[in-house]
Amino acid sequence: MKPIVFVLSLFISMRVYRSYSDSELAYLLTQGDELAFTEIYNRFYGLLFIHANKRLNDDEEAKDVLHQLFESLWVKRLQVAPDGNLSAYLYTAVRNRVLDVFAHQKVESKYVDSLQDYIDQDHLSTDDMVREKQMAVLIEQEIDALPSKMREIFILSRKENKSHKEIALQLGLSELTVKTQVKKALRILKSRLGVVIYVAFLLKTYR
Repeated sequence: MKPIVFVLSLFISMRVYRSYSDSELAYLLTQGDELAFTEIYNRFYGLLFIHANKRLNDDEEAKDVLHQLFESLWVKRLQVAPDGNLSAYLYTAVRNRVLDVFAHQKVESKYVDSLQDYIDQDHLSTDDMVREKQMAVLIEQEIDALPSKMREIFILSRKENKSHKEIALQLGLSELTVKTQVKKALRILKSRLGVVIYVAFLLKTYR
């Protein structure tokens, strides 16, 4: 099939799918219909994002929630009730994932508080100091592995304690770009190092 014919055929198919009810799309989804999944994504993503972001107040976190939700929807499509309320199903799934985020943040917060208290007591044993040095080496390696511009911005922010505005002026970037790059760097480091090592190092080195 020629590319232009394929695109036209796909466009016509998507117009047909837009006319389907939620129940019809849910049924087709359980049959592994990728176009039905695409239509569900297009139909609900915007509203679900607003719903999640209203509670999280964090665009990136809300996007992560939606990414995980739709990934799970496809993987577990056989569990979707074809005759059920698809909208209610998706909103409930978003609510549960938002609650998971809050629960995870609460656990991290408790860990950070207890770890900070321990560090403030300043009575690390020899083994503790060895582990601390090992963690420092590990996170420095991961910082070095960041993309060059992201690494430069991250170092200026976290090691030289420059504000986003100062970094933006120094590098000729917008403050939004600087903020986004720092946030992405933190996400990368957290995913590569794990929460415990990541938080411990930040508390000890960047406070």
